[in-house]
Amino acid sequence: MSQAVKAPKEPVRKPKVESYDLSHSDETLHLATDLAKFIKENKLTTNVQGKEFVNVEGWQYAGSRLGIVPVVEHVINVSNEQEIKYQAKVILFDLKSGQTVGAGFAVCSSKEQGKKFYQEFAIMSMAQTRAIGKAYRNILAWIIRAAGYEPTPAEEMDYAGNVPTVAETPAPVTAPQAASTAPVAMKAVPAEPVVAAESAAPAYASASQKEEIIRLLNHPVVTRAEKTKMLLNINRLDEERATQAIAKLKKAIDDRENGQTAAAA
Repeated sequence: MSQAVKAPKEPVRKPKVESYDLSHSDETLHLATDLAKFIKENKLTTNVQGKEFVNVEGWQYAGSRLGIVPVVEHVINVSNEQEIKYQAKVILFDLKSGQTVGAGFAVCSSKEQGKKFYQEFAIMSMAQTRAIGKAYRNILAWIIRAAGYEPTPAEEMDYAGNVPTVAETPAPVTAPQAASTAPVAMKAVPAEPVVAAESAAPAYASASQKEEIIRLLNHPVVTRAEKTKMLLNINRLDEERATQAIAKLKKAIDDRENGQTAAAA
């Protein structure tokens, strides 16, 4: 009686992880390895005094692998006659739980070194960028450190401030000379370049509008794909488009609750 030959067992292949869970330490360590590779391949760091600081795009990649997206809650103009200054607040929204899991505040001013002639929209944009990096840093700093980089967003570093200043040598004191009666020509002082006034910044969606959109997106009839799509674009909405999005979401929810189907976003 012949004995049946058993086929060799094929090695079990683990499926590729498409997303990670912050509560599972083994998964986040895998994320650190993946993150290090992504940052290196895409050159998403800035070198300051021999240390590598991750740009905001690297922090956003880490957050996206965890299903955590940034939402700009508000941008406040706190400028005065002497400077252009904006303050921004960003919250982190967990797509899996539907909860806020972090926040970050940041400011940007034209009085900072190297930003004297920045236009207003650039100051406002940098405040938001810094707030995004700060929000992610508050919850993901250890993952960035595990990936081999400094746990401070590159946008927070004051590059000009890291350059040592050279002490000025005092001018030698000379003996006083007799006053000359000849007229002295005044040296012309070059005028500072004039910066064209930036046009008024677009009226982005208000914090209350964004909160209403997020509240509607948490309704059970809204799919995860629709929620993700809307949240990824929520910071680009102006007031008019936000109003339209709220109306569209409400209509889609009503239709679905009444047995009809309609796209939510």
